[in-house]
Amino acid sequence: MAAPSEESTLVAPAGYIAISIQFSEERPTHHCLYAKEHKVREKVEQSRPLNRTLFVINIPPYCTEKCLSQIFASCGTVVSVELQDKPGPSKKCNKEVRSKYFDHNMPKGFKVGYIVFKKDVGPKELKHLKLQKPYVMSENLQTVKTGIHKWIEDYEESLTDTVDLQNEIDNFMKEYDKKLAEEDEKAKLEEGIPDEDGWVKVTRKGRRPGLARTEAVNLRVMEREKKKRAQKELLNFYAWQHHDSKREHLAELRKKFEEDKQKIALMRAQRKFRPY
Repeated sequence: MAAPSEESTLVAPAGYIAISIQFSEERPTHHCLYAKEHKVREKVEQSRPLNRTLFVINIPPYCTEKCLSQIFASCGTVVSVELQDKPGPSKKCNKEVRSKYFDHNMPKGFKVGYIVFKKDVGPKELKHLKLQKPYVMSENLQTVKTGIHKWIEDYEESLTDTVDLQNEIDNFMKEYDKKLAEEDEKAKLEEGIPDEDGWVKVTRKGRRPGLARTEAVNLRVMEREKKKRAQKELLNFYAWQHHDSKREHLAELRKKFEEDKQKIALMRAQRKFRPY
């Protein structure tokens, strides 16, 4: 009986197509990527158009975006490759990457990926993708660093150029100050002008700036109102108010007397020298 071919031994989950990869020629161990056409029921993102996007899982840590682009290049022209820790919305759409020092979204460990092709024939060609042998990740033209070489590279990338960092911070603060100045100018132009419904917007700046709606401010306002209310009240103006205040005062004295008796009894019980 003939031995089963390598292609027939690849087992993939339902709906996925298995793609065998190999770290290097010296290591015979193979690894499988599982890919399928990306389909979602929710709103389609612009960075992941339908009929042009592949969803890939089980991507090992040593497989980079460049490696994935070369693996699926036989299916068509690859426009972009995005790696994430788990399936979800695109992080590039939610937040524009501005800084190389503060935006570190590179996932660690095994990942999932989204490969976007230039034309819609890319995902269709995946079904006809048949590699004669596993794709080798680390070759002469493309070397994947591991071990101490990888640690050295990570350490060198972790070092920060203080001059470049300071320039980036200064540029960011200039843009931020410019944005605040534009908002202040816009607020001055709109100050005192009612909107379509006739409401006038109250801001912190102006003739009568509004109070910030914070918990501390609310507590201060409530305390101030309580003091005003206490000053306006007439104490002991009526006879029943006078009687009630006397009754409350006597009740407090009795309560304090009972507490003092208990303290004295406790002190007598705790003393060691008892002359009587």
